[in-house]
Amino acid sequence: MIEGFAAALPANAWNWVAVWRRNYLAWKKVALVSLLGNLADPMIYLFGLGTGLGIMVGRVDGASYIAFLAAGMVAVSAMTASTLETLYAAFARMHSQRTWEAMLYTHVTLGDIVLGELAWAATKAFMAGTAITIVTATLGYAAWPSVLYALPIIALTGCVFASLAMIVTALSPSYDYFVFYQTLVLTPMLFLSGAVFPLNQLPGAFQQIARCMPLSHAIDLIRPVMLDRPISGIALHVGVLGLYALLPFFLSMALLRRRLMR
Repeated sequence: MIEGFAAALPANAWNWVAVWRRNYLAWKKVALVSLLGNLADPMIYLFGLGTGLGIMVGRVDGASYIAFLAAGMVAVSAMTASTLETLYAAFARMHSQRTWEAMLYTHVTLGDIVLGELAWAATKAFMAGTAITIVTATLGYAAWPSVLYALPIIALTGCVFASLAMIVTALSPSYDYFVFYQTLVLTPMLFLSGAVFPLNQLPGAFQQIARCMPLSHAIDLIRPVMLDRPISGIALHVGVLGLYALLPFFLSMALLRRRLMR
């Protein structure tokens, strides 16, 4: 069993690039539509809630509400883009199109495929998050040039949620099951992780739950740099996000290996 799992690990440090490149070439044909789709929800939240609630709320943690919200929407856009890519597109390549099966007849391993899929999902998250970062900074809701420090955090956030979503992809019999993950996990995380409301305004029990959520750690890294403030607990936040990226990666490989060997 251990030998079988070891055989599924990435064969070398570069095979995943072929998987990433294959997905990139396919995406190029619908690049504009894909980018606009990834930007739609966060931008609606940003300008809908930011301008509407911003009038009533005023300033939050020393910043305007729309500036406070902008940092949350950058993290949310990375979460959404990587999750949807891993759930729907990767599932289609594995289950419906059987692209993975064709790849496994070549020199790539299952680990190479999973790593390539996660890297591509993180790339899409990076593009979506960066686009919103540029828009918000251009409109004056984030500080130049400190927003540039948010870019690697956006990429890490994409890796985290792609890795988590790959577990759902490995376990789901069909597309219909993805709605449970989106409704029961992602939506509560959106409202409990400090993206829309300050964490210190939540009841104590919800604050403790929020501290265990990866999105809250991503926001705690992104918001200070967008507002040109120092980051506290950077090692803790990066460490937690690193664990959320690595552990689900190995778990999803084990689950996918079991699924594909049936």
